[in-house]
Amino acid sequence: MRGVQSFGPGLVVLAAAGAALLIGPLAVKEFVYAQTSVDIVQASARLQNSANLLEQINAAQRDIAQAVEPSVVHVSTAITVARRSSSIDHVSSGSGWIFDDLGHIVTNGHVVDGAARIQVQLHDGSLREAKVVGLDLRTDIAVVKIDSGGLHAARRGNSDDVQQGDLVYAFGSPFDFRFSMSSGIVSGLGRTAGPTEIDYQNFIQVDAAINPGNSGGPLTDIYGRVIGMNTAIATGRGNSVGQGQFAGIGLAIPMSMIESVVTQIIESGEVRKGYLGISFDLRDADPATSPTLRYVFEHFNGEGAPVTLIESGSPAAESGLRVGDVLLAIDGRRINTPQQVRAVISSKHPGTSVILEVWRPELETGTTSTKEFKVTLGMLDPARAGNPNFMQTLEQLGLTTLATSTEDRAKRLGVPFRRGVIVEDVRAGSLIEEAIPVGSIITAILGQPVGSEDEFYTRVNRFVRELRQGQRATVGLPISYVTPQGEERQNILPYLLPQPRRPSQE
Repeated sequence: MRGVQSFGPGLVVLAAAGAALLIGPLAVKEFVYAQTSVDIVQASARLQNSANLLEQINAAQRDIAQAVEPSVVHVSTAITVARRSSSIDHVSSGSGWIFDDLGHIVTNGHVVDGAARIQVQLHDGSLREAKVVGLDLRTDIAVVKIDSGGLHAARRGNSDDVQQGDLVYAFGSPFDFRFSMSSGIVSGLGRTAGPTEIDYQNFIQVDAAINPGNSGGPLTDIYGRVIGMNTAIATGRGNSVGQGQFAGIGLAIPMSMIESVVTQIIESGEVRKGYLGISFDLRDADPATSPTLRYVFEHFNGEGAPVTLIESGSPAAESGLRVGDVLLAIDGRRINTPQQVRAVISSKHPGTSVILEVWRPELETGTTSTKEFKVTLGMLDPARAGNPNFMQTLEQLGLTTLATSTEDRAKRLGVPFRRGVIVEDVRAGSLIEEAIPVGSIITAILGQPVGSEDEFYTRVNRFVRELRQGQRATVGLPISYVTPQGEERQNILPYLLPQPRRPSQE
């Protein structure tokens, strides 16, 4: 019966068209009109069919929105900026998502970094005050906490299963249009974005619309599971990447990195990163290995990451890796750039075993082979990752041992716990012994709060970068700290002039 009803109007129109052909000179025009009318009627009937694929897609996307939105939050921050005679609050906003029922919220580090006040708005419109639990500047991941109760935690997916072409959905507050949703596909994997403030980059590239305010919001798969966090965009101005307007390229931190960082921040307040002990910088290469490296770069087709240095005694050295090996994959995931190696290794917990696939040239025999190595990762020392000139400054001053301030460390030294970097040892008789005694807790450097040893050295590295670029005129580093007696103090640490560069480590 439905078929008769659908084609009935079409038959009438065709009959009218037939009559028009016999009646007048406008027959052709009338026929075209009649045929178009038939097409409209038939297409409308098909669209009303319950088996319409587009309606099924609509229903699925509505379900994704309904499943995800209760876990998305809007994050508002206020940063106090000191002026000569007063201070003002600079207000900004971003996005985030609920990690667990205890009230932990995940967002980008740059959304909450330095904030004097943080407020979180839930999907029902309610507002809650938030405090920073910890952040990892190198990955741009932060955790803040609100009061628990009445929260809907996001479901988390596995970013290792994501493939190019997959449908994805970005949530957040672009341009303060709160709790918005956009869709797109995965455009690429393992992306790096040039000179940004993020040291470890292994981005998921998407074409879903991401704009200022989306930062920190979740990126989900077709099941509504979080597989990444919206972080940056290519703005279309050359190769620049930042917080400009959307130009078709959005970048998200993969869930594999988020899970590791967030879990550690919640459990211990600091992030321990995996350490392999290799470098990909030709400036670190030993002249004795130059024939091998010359051969590698002559035959290197751009895939993978050529190893230019292996530190003695490192996990890489103990596993049998050699200078000239080209890393092709880690745990089966293809490697495109050295930056991707840094990001993947740093996201692994120390003690984790990984399988490295490498391409190896044998100059003696003129052959090449592909090999696999199982490596147990060490722990990246935040101090060694710091700027060597600043480390030399600390050594000369006598500030010998710093560590992330935890309740256990503070208790061991008999001082009240404060979030920051605790001074565990100072050389007796040194210049700094009286000014910054053992048990002092450094709470800020360069006017920015610090919550971990890694964060402390990362801020120093950024200071050095700005110094070299001429963005800073001073060569002193102001710090704020609390003495064991609870006295709040400020001091300025000198910064030595650049010394010979030492090898980097991954």
